[in-house]
Amino acid sequence: MLALLSVSDKRGLVPFAQGLVRLGYRLLSTGGTLEALKAASIPATQVSEHTQSPEILGGRVKTLHPRIHGGILGRPDLESDRAEMAKNNIEPISLVVVNLYPFRQTVASGAGEDDVIENIDIGGPAMVRASAKNFQHVAIVVDPDDYAPVLAELEGHKAVGLETRRRLMRKAFAHTAAYDASISGWLSGEAQEPFPQELSLAFQKVQGLRYGENPHQRGAFYKEYAAPKEPSVAFAKVLQGKELSYNNILDLDAALGLVLEFPEKPCAVVIKHNTPCGVAVDDVLEKAYRTARAVDEVSAFGGIVAFNREVDEATAKAMAETFLEAVIAPSYSAVALQVLAGKKNLRLLEAGPALASPTAAPRPQVDARSVSGGMLLMDRDAVEPPLEWKVVSKRAPTPEEERALRFAWKVCKHVKSNAIVFAAPAQLLAQGGGQTNRVDSVRIAMTRGGEALKGSAVASDAFFPFRDGLDEAARAGATAVIQPGGSVRDPEVIAAADEHGMAMVVTGVRHFRH
Repeated sequence: MLALLSVSDKRGLVPFAQGLVRLGYRLLSTGGTLEALKAASIPATQVSEHTQSPEILGGRVKTLHPRIHGGILGRPDLESDRAEMAKNNIEPISLVVVNLYPFRQTVASGAGEDDVIENIDIGGPAMVRASAKNFQHVAIVVDPDDYAPVLAELEGHKAVGLETRRRLMRKAFAHTAAYDASISGWLSGEAQEPFPQELSLAFQKVQGLRYGENPHQRGAFYKEYAAPKEPSVAFAKVLQGKELSYNNILDLDAALGLVLEFPEKPCAVVIKHNTPCGVAVDDVLEKAYRTARAVDEVSAFGGIVAFNREVDEATAKAMAETFLEAVIAPSYSAVALQVLAGKKNLRLLEAGPALASPTAAPRPQVDARSVSGGMLLMDRDAVEPPLEWKVVSKRAPTPEEERALRFAWKVCKHVKSNAIVFAAPAQLLAQGGGQTNRVDSVRIAMTRGGEALKGSAVASDAFFPFRDGLDEAARAGATAVIQPGGSVRDPEVIAAADEHGMAMVVTGVRHFRH
């Protein structure tokens, strides 16, 4: 029995190979894998010795040889294959153990183009695909996690069963598909081509989830192979708490996206059902959190919190006063972790120092959404174009109103359309969103904000189609408004602002969110 072993990931290689030798397998190997086997005193034959053909082109060609691929693709139950194999001195290879050059790790390391290109595996994928194609006769193992069950099956049954070979075949084709997708993705990035003619995506499973959005729905969480430069939920370190749920992950991502809007000062964001229910900035993180939580204490209960500075003792004690589902922050002080350790179910995620940078920018990524039979891609609404203040009212905003307008505008794009946000210069006061008409969104926000809206600034994610929404905002006490403009009734809406003595700014930028 002949097995071929050629792996970049050498986890578990030695005990697996030792088990194969005990079962009577003869081993073929190449390069670093052969060295690892010999270092462990495991007998193995170099592929070039088996093929009687040297490695050439600096090791680029090692296994691309008829004695290798004929041995993998040959069908021992087919008379013509057996005859050809005998004629050409080709021995069947019944077990192939291959994983591929570390292309993704090389890209992630910041290596230059030449190094990245050299880590595009050619012979490995060819052997994996050939073995998977001939799964009826060959077992292909691409994952070290499969070593133990494959070895156990060989020890118990003297062969790898057909159903196991089918499972390994499916895994192998998924492995090479993801590998090729990573290469394609890197090349598209190098070409600055965000929307290529053909799209392949590669993700790896982080965890299975207890369920999806609801208990009757299945769910799983996947991440990109290479960590993005920007802070992310997928690559954050979970420090404590229960297993993340589908809804936790969605809300954590929403909270992270919003807190990244305010890099200059300590900021706290509270999210519930993917909607901001509290946002505040302050020189002191604890004060920012308490202010954000106070915006809507009822909704904040059981919410998700994001910070853009290290969580200190005072902030941890403030969080410990109420029930929260999860928190994401750049880091936590040792004392803060001690304080929160008593909240054993509270999920704490550490996103790393990039989240705390005063120059951190919103994520310039692509948003993807599946639809029936396809997928929609677009630039994430994250990189704010230079906001050209165009004052269209008789009165310009005061400096304090201008700060409040900028704050409201940033928050507004994180609220579901139709979105209305009332804000002060450093905090959210109330929001209304997810309504099919804009005036209802204003009224919902008014109900939530009450008297706190006196002297506030209001932001609308799209133009006011009629003056009624603006009239309601003025009745609530707003003194300044920011909106994209662009309605055929803009003159009527601007006139309404002047009637109420409001300052109005139009941006020319819409922030729909569906």
